Amino acid sequence: MAATAAGVFHTSYASELRLRHTSAERLRLVLVIAGLLTLPWLVNPYWLGIVNTIGIAAIGAVGLNILVGFTGQISLGQGGFLAVGAFTSGLLVQRAGLPVPLAMLAAVLVTAAVGAFFGLPALRLKGLYLAIATIASQEIIIFVVRRWGWLTGGQGFLDVDRLTLFGWRVPRTSFEFVWYWIIAGLAVLAVVTARNLFRTALGRSFMAVRDHDIAASAIGVDLTRTKLMAFAVSSGYVGLAGALTAHYTQTVTWERFTIDVSIQYLAMIIVGGLGSVAGAVYGAAFIMLLPPLLAELADALRTRIPLLAEQLPAVQAAAFGLVIVLFLLFEPRGLDRIWRRVKDYVRFWPFRY
Repeated sequence: MAATAAGVFHTSYASELRLRHTSAERLRLVLVIAGLLTLPWLVNPYWLGIVNTIGIAAIGAVGLNILVGFTGQISLGQGGFLAVGAFTSGLLVQRAGLPVPLAMLAAVLVTAAVGAFFGLPALRLKGLYLAIATIASQEIIIFVVRRWGWLTGGQGFLDVDRLTLFGWRVPRTSFEFVWYWIIAGLAVLAVVTARNLFRTALGRSFMAVRDHDIAASAIGVDLTRTKLMAFAVSSGYVGLAGALTAHYTQTVTWERFTIDVSIQYLAMIIVGGLGSVAGAVYGAAFIMLLPPLLAELADALRTRIPLLAEQLPAVQAAAFGLVIVLFLLFEPRGLDRIWRRVKDYVRFWPFRY
């Protein structure tokens, strides 16, 4: 648990439950908001597109962290749930003619239901056995979307029209700019909702199951309901990320949702920090920025180290694995813990503790 700033005393439960307790925390929040508001004018469309992918990944990572970090359940099927959200929203828009907001809401609900169904093994399984069960859910979903020709009309992929809201279609000239505000708004909403979730009875029951499920059951926590709700809530977040992926990329294909994507999302919450909403965002940013930054580095060193540019995909894969190993060895609690240490150092300086 992070240290509490000196001089902060709570005289009510409402005061203790506030998300921001000190002026420094409120100042950081203002700076983050200012950064989000000015960012699209400071970067070019290429990097703005990367920022947009980070926002989508952050939503999915927050959902996965609710299940793994806060509830103590394991899931290696996030790619499959992304596919459910993407295909559901894309099909409802393209074939049923639903407005995009309603289609995305339906995608969230359908993915939550599918996640709860595949979460049923969690009532009996734990650890490695549950991980294998979630891999099975990944493979089942991908098998269905690959083999069921009706989903793609036999093409193997689903084209989604450019986003249209209330008769207004996103122009190509400002495509990334417009999408930035949509994705950023939904990502902020997802983060705020997740932060407040763990101030409710349901969120606290998630953490009780994570800490000790037998003790949680002894104090009245319904394990069946809690575990299924954890899978449903987590999958709902991932379904939103999948729906955004469908409308943002305008192409839905099973190749975007393989087991590699599930491992990538697991890496995000490991690097960012298990059991931390902010950590999920940090991890998503870190993992999504790693490949383009390595590509920029390889391009800059092309004349000095040509092998780096020639073997860039292998270098990116090696760096991905190395990052996970280093964090597990030296900082298992991820970037969120590093950031907390920095804040504590500044707060208590010149004292060590």
